[in-house]
Amino acid sequence: MESLNRVVVFVQVAETRSFVAAGRLLGISASAVGKSIARMEERLGVRLFHRSTRSITLTAEGNLFLQRCRRILSEIEAAESELTESAAVPRGKLHISLPLVSGLVLPVLGDFMQQYPQVELDLDFSDRMVDVIGEGYDAVVRTGIPADSRLSARKLGDFRSLLVASPAYLARQGTPVTPEDLRQHICMHYRFPHSGKLEEWSFRDRTVNDLPQSMICNNIETRVCFALKGLGIAYLPDFAVNTLLAEGKLCEILPDFVERHGVFHILWPASKHPSPKVRALIDFLCARVFQPASVTE
Repeated sequence: MESLNRVVVFVQVAETRSFVAAGRLLGISASAVGKSIARMEERLGVRLFHRSTRSITLTAEGNLFLQRCRRILSEIEAAESELTESAAVPRGKLHISLPLVSGLVLPVLGDFMQQYPQVELDLDFSDRMVDVIGEGYDAVVRTGIPADSRLSARKLGDFRSLLVASPAYLARQGTPVTPEDLRQHICMHYRFPHSGKLEEWSFRDRTVNDLPQSMICNNIETRVCFALKGLGIAYLPDFAVNTLLAEGKLCEILPDFVERHGVFHILWPASKHPSPKVRALIDFLCARVFQPASVTE
């Protein structure tokens, strides 16, 4: 601890170029400052300052030592800040951008509100590619691989896409046996809002073009609703239909052919020490939306 105190004294002298000024800032006498510097120089075996009656300047060795000492004090300050923030109660507004998959995250966010009543949620549901930093978001949830180096990321979980239809639709229209059979069916598609392109229906060993576009929309809920009504076949993420499949309200089609996997991440502006409210949100979502996730910062 005494060595650390001497480092603090040294840095103050180096920055003020004065024993008197450094002592005043540290609450000790100029004589005590001078003795501390002398002991440090004796211990290190080098001269840290050139002294004259009018000025104090760093030697080459002193300048090198100053750079190291500043880094050490900065790390100590950061560690103290991290510990202080970890003990703080999450509070304040959280501006969050979420994809149009409300059924996946809304129950979890409801639990989050109950556990952290001092956090105010400002939720924006959109599939467009938002500028997290430019638009002032505290965090966003998105699919795909994070590509912005300004952001930190943590994986929420994986999902896969399924082709589904209701038992009533299959009884009426028949069950497709191969992907090519889909050309004779009512196909309900998803359009990406940011590009205007339709989501591709991916199959393991082939590409099937010219599928009927019987209905197009830009959310999950519409396709789930229409599929339940027996209006057609939809290509949907498993988390949106798992319960309906288990209840027999929907049936999976062509499970041996469909192949598409995706991943959700939560992203936030890169920082060594995210605020308590952001850290609480990240931990809460990662623990509850899917299985516990790994850090990929």
